[in-house]
Amino acid sequence: MAKSSKPSKNSKSLSAVAAAPAAAKGTVPAKGGERVAPESGGSRAAPIINIGIDRKDRAAIAEGLSRVLADTYTLYLTTHNFHWNVTGPHFNSLHAMFMEQYTELWNSTDVIAERIRALGHYAPGSYAEFSKIATVPDVPATPPKAMEMVRILVKGHETVSRIAREFIPVAEEAGDDPTADMLTARCSVHDQTAWMLRSLLEE
Repeated sequence: MAKSSKPSKNSKSLSAVAAAPAAAKGTVPAKGGERVAPESGGSRAAPIINIGIDRKDRAAIAEGLSRVLADTYTLYLTTHNFHWNVTGPHFNSLHAMFMEQYTELWNSTDVIAERIRALGHYAPGSYAEFSKIATVPDVPATPPKAMEMVRILVKGHETVSRIAREFIPVAEEAGDDPTADMLTARCSVHDQTAWMLRSLLEE
């Protein structure tokens, strides 16, 4: 008598992340039905990925990381823009602080993208892709006043932190401790940066 298949312990978490199951090629639709991180094709010379994480779980995690990557890159561009265009009596301090922040964001994009690749998926890396999946809004067309820049960055860092937190349970339930640890570390950075920026607005 054949045994009935046992449902995966992380089926609830994965369904909350992916509106539809993984497609035949291992892709998971992003919000709006857009493909986020297609599975890399591999070759006959390379063995099948076998790191102890189910294929569909890797696809769902890659999707989450792709959204975090898109938001991180968008926030990086905004911060770099503000570094260039800030004016006013706080120019020196904000110019230097924004440089420190955009440098940290830039370095983090590499870490996130390479984790996506380690999971067997391609990392999104174009403005067209990022614009489809990013939650952080694009930088204003006209540079705002210095303190408005600070307000925008507070909201941006809080947004990235929220998005990253959504996917920590998915990684944990799939047994992907490296991704869970990385996202937890990113939340810590964004939370602290948001606090430091918000402090500039408090009297």
